[in-house]
Amino acid sequence: MYEQFYDFSERPFQLTPDPAFFFESVTHKKALSYLGYGLNQGEGFIVITGEVGAGKSTLVGHLRNKLDPERVTIGEVVTSGLDGDAMITMAAHSFGFSVPSGDKAAALTAIESFLHEEARAGRKVMLIVDEAQNLSVGALEELRMLSNFHLGSQSLLQMLLLGQPEFRQLLEEWDELEQIRQRVIAAHHLDAMQPEEVEQYVTHRLAHVGWTDNPAFDPAIWARIHEESRGIPRLVNRLMSRLLMRAAAQSRSRIDVDLFDAVVAEMHGRSAGQQRKSPTPVVEPTSFAGDQPAPQVPKEAEPMTDDQNGGSGLLEAQIEAIESAFGERDKAISALRREIADLGESRHSGVPDGDVDARLEKIEARLDEQERSLRHVLSMMIDYFESSATRDAA
Repeated sequence: MYEQFYDFSERPFQLTPDPAFFFESVTHKKALSYLGYGLNQGEGFIVITGEVGAGKSTLVGHLRNKLDPERVTIGEVVTSGLDGDAMITMAAHSFGFSVPSGDKAAALTAIESFLHEEARAGRKVMLIVDEAQNLSVGALEELRMLSNFHLGSQSLLQMLLLGQPEFRQLLEEWDELEQIRQRVIAAHHLDAMQPEEVEQYVTHRLAHVGWTDNPAFDPAIWARIHEESRGIPRLVNRLMSRLLMRAAAQSRSRIDVDLFDAVVAEMHGRSAGQQRKSPTPVVEPTSFAGDQPAPQVPKEAEPMTDDQNGGSGLLEAQIEAIESAFGERDKAISALRREIADLGESRHSGVPDGDVDARLEKIEARLDEQERSLRHVLSMMIDYFESSATRDAA
């Protein structure tokens, strides 16, 4: 792999968020200022939005590393279409409570008792809710109700909501969310990096893994990287990873414009002047009810031979398939959460089903396992493809 060729301590441009590589761009510095202000206030909602790959998760990871766990307790929920009752249950789970699915009263009691205990111990409590654009109005309203817990004049729970740009628009425009808008004490939208920040971002991550100017970079490529990535950190990582793989395969000590152009052409499905389409992942049909099997990894994510994919574009096509698999993963998890919500509603509406609670617990367990196992498999696949592609090219 390229990190071995260039003697890096680890891969500097992984697609998964890693707060150890946090880069304080102008927009991230502003976000930290808003977060600091909000934390000092100790109440209400802090809202951070940004495009997919803008660095929201890395920012939160950096924040968590800076906070003293003896003074601040953090729970985290990643949402996928939760309704109000499911939101309360997931909030309780995020603080370590095992409450029956659909038992809103038990969840609220556990949360309130926990918040009072933390306050008496002198600790603040924050609930981080990621992918907030997927929440229903009912779930957002339940979060607002949680923010009402007080001990005397002291607010017991603060919220950090992370979402894509549509969540910002939803908050601004929906009349039903007026009470939440009134409780937002700090908000920031993570913009893309400026052109002059791309070189700083890349060299910052390289320095973290022991880079000593090998490879060197043609100054002309920085503007091209910004144009191709639109200044979005995850897209910069994706592009840099492929540049370094190609450079290592060719034993290069310098990355120039010609190499950049070749890699970009390949990423867009062009090889030797020919236009070709990247493979579209095909996912096995999946049912999410009852005890049906968990979602399968897309077929195109499986290793392919050079004869199947034309040789030089093999790695790019496989990584495209893996990235698409993450998208399919999100859809699968969303469907599982909807199933949980539907079962909860059927129990409350009096539909006879003595196994509802057991089914809910089983689905939730499968949901957690699906999240862990698919991420693990895809991470292993990325490592395998990068390793095999580098060896084959050499």
